Order: sequence, then structure tokens, then C-alpha cells
Amino acid sequence: MKTLRSHFRTAIPVLCAAALLASQAMALPAVEPAQVDQIVLADSDCYAIGQQVAEENGGTLAKASQSTRGGQPVCVIVVLVPGKDGQRPRRSEIVVPQN
Repeated sequence: MKTLRSHFRTAIPVLCAAALLASQAMALPAVEPAQVDQIVLADSDCYAIGQQVAEENGGTLAKASQSTRGGQPVCVIVVLVPGKDGQRPRRSEIVVPQN
């Protein structure tokens, strides 16, 4: 016959595991997908602007990112312009208004 102590020995680990799982389930962060969509749209705009700037400068687009300068949204474009006489490409950073 089991004693009260042996019942507690089996019940305590089960209760602890249940409490741990319940606390982790309640601690999961809520994700708002609307914010992610806004960021992707701005990045795609800067990417399109970066492609135009790279074409105008005769180089290839390396990076296009959104930033804020002076309270205005801008695109920071990095273009790799081919070097002369087989030298490595030159990195050119250009800031363009997003509007």
C-alpha cells in the first residue's frame, strides 16, 4: 500500500512540469504582421531607387536601405563602380530622398 509520501513523490514532478509549460505558453510574445509589411514596402522602394541610381552611375547596386535624416525619410544607396585598369571596384554611398 502506498503511503502519502509516495503519492507526493509522483505528483510533484507532474505538477511542476505542468506549471512550467503553462508559464511558457503565456509568455509567448504577440507578433503584429502589419509592421513587417510596412518595412518591406519601404525597403522595396529604396531598392527600386537604388537600381536607378546604380544604372545612372554605371555600377552595380550593393545595398539599399531606408533611413531618416533631418526628420525626412531617405534611401541610403551603396553602388559598386568598376575600377580602372583592372583595379577593384570603388564603393560609392549616395543618399537620395525617398519621395
